[in-house]
Amino acid sequence: MLLDTNGNEFHLPDFTIKDVRNAIPPECFERSTIRGFGYVLRDILLISATFCLAKTLITEKLISSFWARAALWNLYGFLNGLFATGLWVLAHECGHQAFSPYKTLNDTVGFILHSALLVPYFSWKISHGKHHKGTGHMHRDMVFVPRTRSEFAASVGKTVEQLSEITEEAPVYALGYILARQLFGWPIYLLTNDTGHNEHARQAEGRGRGKQNGFLDGVNHFNPNSPVFDARDVRLILLSDVGVLATAALLKLAIDRYGLSNVFTWYFVPYLWVNNWLVAITFLQHTDPTLPHYQSSSWTFIRGAAAMIDRDFGFIGRHLFHGIIETHVLHHYVSTIPFYNADKATEAIKPVLGRHYRSDVAGGPVGFVKSLYRNVRVCQWVEHTEGAVGDGRNVLFFRNRRGIGPRTLREHSE
Repeated sequence: MLLDTNGNEFHLPDFTIKDVRNAIPPECFERSTIRGFGYVLRDILLISATFCLAKTLITEKLISSFWARAALWNLYGFLNGLFATGLWVLAHECGHQAFSPYKTLNDTVGFILHSALLVPYFSWKISHGKHHKGTGHMHRDMVFVPRTRSEFAASVGKTVEQLSEITEEAPVYALGYILARQLFGWPIYLLTNDTGHNEHARQAEGRGRGKQNGFLDGVNHFNPNSPVFDARDVRLILLSDVGVLATAALLKLAIDRYGLSNVFTWYFVPYLWVNNWLVAITFLQHTDPTLPHYQSSSWTFIRGAAAMIDRDFGFIGRHLFHGIIETHVLHHYVSTIPFYNADKATEAIKPVLGRHYRSDVAGGPVGFVKSLYRNVRVCQWVEHTEGAVGDGRNVLFFRNRRGIGPRTLREHSE
């Protein structure tokens, strides 16, 4: 019997991708170019209006208190971070060809939007596509691949045997880890492939031999020779780099004219908020005590796609983040459905998925934030369930040094 971290019985998915697609009403697949541009225009107007209002009204002449001005500028950064995250999500739609029926238009819009947010569009599109093709696979997935027990022990400077002797980690440490990851996790991922798989020797063209995730080893989203990509991708990677460099050049001109402190307040504070939301959203989509991970012999596309969970972030999630939090399960089965049709499609596939549809909407936005803290402390490494048989022997669930969860088969290896 397979048991998740909460001790609940787990069954392998028993439906097909055809079952899922057949359940979705045909109109859900329809993409409207006009509607897509309407959302882009809305988000750009929100960003522009917020900036103009802040620049006009948050001045020493109108507001004499330094601390009041600082508080209002931080509010500006938070709000524009929300709106810019919405633009990021629309570029994500472009990468999946869900923005419009036209591939060239999708890639053009996605390239412009992501470049403006210092994201290498085509590089991300390629690695993100591999994530969708290998979701939940311990050796192929590209984001938030969990550590095994031995890898986790090494990361904290202990042996496997010593983990059981470590007392529960201090909450302050957990909060500090979350803060650092939320602020810098996204650029570190782009630069080092951190949280992506580290099995680069398997790269078909051989460019991953001897390479490990980390700085200065070429495993990143900017190097055309990175094992994340194939030789045919070189032109697109270089184009992505040009887009990011163009934005960097514009920011440099702005700094020369308006000063670093102003540009930091206007652009980089919202940018850090975007990083925060991207990491939080992605982490909580793929990390939960109920979610399995698979080794090669037990993984299938359907099983990996089912290892997702929907959450709820209230008005912000539904309207500013374009539903990316609330309908992510559907997205991993059929990623070309535009976000404005995703709610209807999600309801249509729930009867097919049955017990394999997962959601955690308790507490809404507050519950979402609480899940960050809870899952960091509970989902620390993955392990096999003691007594599992057949395909189940290669299904792994989150475990932790707090002792939460059922017994595991510690010596099993693929």
